[in-house]
Amino acid sequence: MSSNSSLHTATAEDSVWVSIRETANEQVQKEPILASFLHTIILNHDCLEDAVSFHLAERLHSSTLSEMPLREIVDHALSQDTQIGKSIRADITAVKERDPAVCSYLVPLLYMKGLHALIGYRVAHWLWKEDRRFLAIHLQSRISEVLGVDIHPAARIGKGVLIDHSTSVVIGETAVVEDNVSMLHEVTLGGTGKDSGDRHPKVRQNVLIGAGAKILGNLEIGEGAKIGAGSVVLTDVPAHSTYAGVPAVLVGRPQSAEPALEMNQSFDI
Repeated sequence: MSSNSSLHTATAEDSVWVSIRETANEQVQKEPILASFLHTIILNHDCLEDAVSFHLAERLHSSTLSEMPLREIVDHALSQDTQIGKSIRADITAVKERDPAVCSYLVPLLYMKGLHALIGYRVAHWLWKEDRRFLAIHLQSRISEVLGVDIHPAARIGKGVLIDHSTSVVIGETAVVEDNVSMLHEVTLGGTGKDSGDRHPKVRQNVLIGAGAKILGNLEIGEGAKIGAGSVVLTDVPAHSTYAGVPAVLVGRPQSAEPALEMNQSFDI
């Protein structure tokens, strides 16, 4: 149990954590070979925050930043900024609701590196805001090394974000990703060269970005837009439009106002 567990309280209203524990208990009975693992990661902890700090530290520790100090860093961030815990719950819910391969809240918390990378980013972002920037960059580097996801700690990312599969996702320093955005593996929110200052994309809420899409420069992807897989976006994308191609152009409009929630990557021409 975390040394800061008294700072977090699990209640019946914390439906995500209650469901995670229920599923873990069910799996202990069904798969006794995983009982020790499930107790260590989930059932030995009183709240989601404690389980998160334990699991993240277990995944990301290294010879230069050992498990216990790393866990203390995560605990401190979660206790000082309660919004992180709310965002983690929204991110877990996003995975469960949008990925048909996920049948419970437990699966993303245990296994999905896109979620783990987002949690690690949220801790690094807190460190960045606290002017502990060298440690934030150190954590970013470790997340990239272990999980294959490179999110600069200064980027601003909302809640309810899904990074599906996640390998080779890159999000630059001045990028903004608003609430309820979905993106797949190999997405880049990057700059266009050596420009300094505000130079990365601004992705508004409910946007769906297909696998391998590259969105480059200080441009805006409007609310409810859809970006086709493999596209290279170099201009602003209007709200509720579908862009695809190299370079990306208008090819239609999403059938839904919230394509990030629908996860339908076909073109609605």
